[in-house]
Amino acid sequence: MDTGTHVVMGIALGGLATLDPVVAGSHATATSVLIGTIAGSQIPDIDTVLKLRNNAIYIRNHRGVTHSIPAVILWPLLIIAVVYPFFTGANLLHLWAWTFAAVFIHVFVDIFNAYGTQALRPFSSKWVALGVINTFDPIIFAIHIIGIFLWIFGAKPGVTFLIMYAVIIAYYLRRYMAKNKVLCEVKKIIPDATEVIIAPTMRFHQWRIAAMNKEHFFVGRAVNNEVQILDQFIRIPVPNTPVIEAAKKDTNLSAFLSFSPVYRWEVDEYNDFYEVRFIDLRYRSNGHYPFVAVVQLDCDLKPISSYTGWVFSEKKLRKKLSIIPS
Repeated sequence: MDTGTHVVMGIALGGLATLDPVVAGSHATATSVLIGTIAGSQIPDIDTVLKLRNNAIYIRNHRGVTHSIPAVILWPLLIIAVVYPFFTGANLLHLWAWTFAAVFIHVFVDIFNAYGTQALRPFSSKWVALGVINTFDPIIFAIHIIGIFLWIFGAKPGVTFLIMYAVIIAYYLRRYMAKNKVLCEVKKIIPDATEVIIAPTMRFHQWRIAAMNKEHFFVGRAVNNEVQILDQFIRIPVPNTPVIEAAKKDTNLSAFLSFSPVYRWEVDEYNDFYEVRFIDLRYRSNGHYPFVAVVQLDCDLKPISSYTGWVFSEKKLRKKLSIIPS
């Protein structure tokens, strides 16, 4: 989920914790638990700072180690080590339990996004992405905001957020069923599909679709369970040519390939350099595919420039690269 949603989830969980008699009976415990749930709902995304270095490091590592099983165990201990000295009268066990719940829920809800997490590390580096909830879901965010306002205006937080979470669980189930309906429709159109990726959008009844069979890639969308195929590409295996192999050694392309499960590729030859481009097919937006990796190589196959990330026009992409082909 996005940062804002994780913040309101932390506040809501702190309110829900008042149902715990130990928390409700101690001001120090209640205050430290609220701080712990807010911090716990944020700390797995500390790897966002990697974006300050470059996109390749961010793409390869975001929602990786910081969302792993060891991290889920260690983050609450780190938070408690910082918070508890200011609230020595707090119940340490209950502070840990609710902080752990905040960290666990953060990682758990991220699994439902299309981006996913590597939550099974160190046992598996596989990305777990159920693709049911958009990274920012306005309905989930609004429900939390309503709950927080009710708390501010005097509603009992425990009961308020218990009802709120019951509604959200029902919403998750509804989204899961909606995705399955779209999947059934896609299989009617592409019965021999070997893989189908369905990604949510901010709109409840709209989904992005990327699918493949042995011969083709298909890109489409679903609106109110009606599936429309927007683009179709011949599925050409990536060749083991010297140009491609040299490009794969670039950190930007390597990061792209570690993250993207469905893509097409292009190689262009100019007067004094080659350009290799890999295009993720999951994020079609207004006829454009914004998530790409581009590597430019000189005639000796040495890298000149490269980029990976989201870019929404060819002009902006060229600005991120040092060479503009004539």
